Amino acid sequence: MYAVIKTGGKQYRVQPGDLLVVEKLEGDVGAQVSFDQVLMVGGEGGETVVGAPIVDGAVVNATLIETRKGDKVKIFKKIRRQGYRRTRGHRQFETVLRVTGLQVGKTSEKWDGVVDLTPKLVLDARARGLAPRSEDDAAEVVEAEVITPVVEAAAEAPKKTRAKKATSDAAPEGDAGSEA
Repeated sequence: MYAVIKTGGKQYRVQPGDLLVVEKLEGDVGAQVSFDQVLMVGGEGGETVVGAPIVDGAVVNATLIETRKGDKVKIFKKIRRQGYRRTRGHRQFETVLRVTGLQVGKTSEKWDGVVDLTPKLVLDARARGLAPRSEDDAAEVVEAEVITPVVEAAAEAPKKTRAKKATSDAAPEGDAGSEA
């Protein structure tokens, strides 16, 4: 079962279990969000209900995962032959949601999975190998950071100092002019 909802001036086709990125919504991480502006509902059997303008009694439930800034959009202005150039950037706030359920009248469909509240920043760091993947890995990283500097400091030998060149021993003063 799927639905078309309207939020932030845009329309999205969703079904339970989908990850959805929409314009910024108010709420904390883990908050339940419900959308009552459902424009259309469809199912596997071919029964499609189109609202006029919304479907009565239809609600889409979601869990708020994170609120973040989106990708940067560059704004570049130029007037040719006048030396006028301006560059600006903008990052729009956006909210990431996990659709957990869809209810139309007496029929409803729920998502059976568990909502993971890990933000995208941490997921990207894990993908690049920069962040621990679980709590056990995090404990190992902390232990390694504490032990490693102590072992490295003990293993280092004292540095040798370089001796300065003795320029006066290399050539006597009187001999410098006799070669020429």
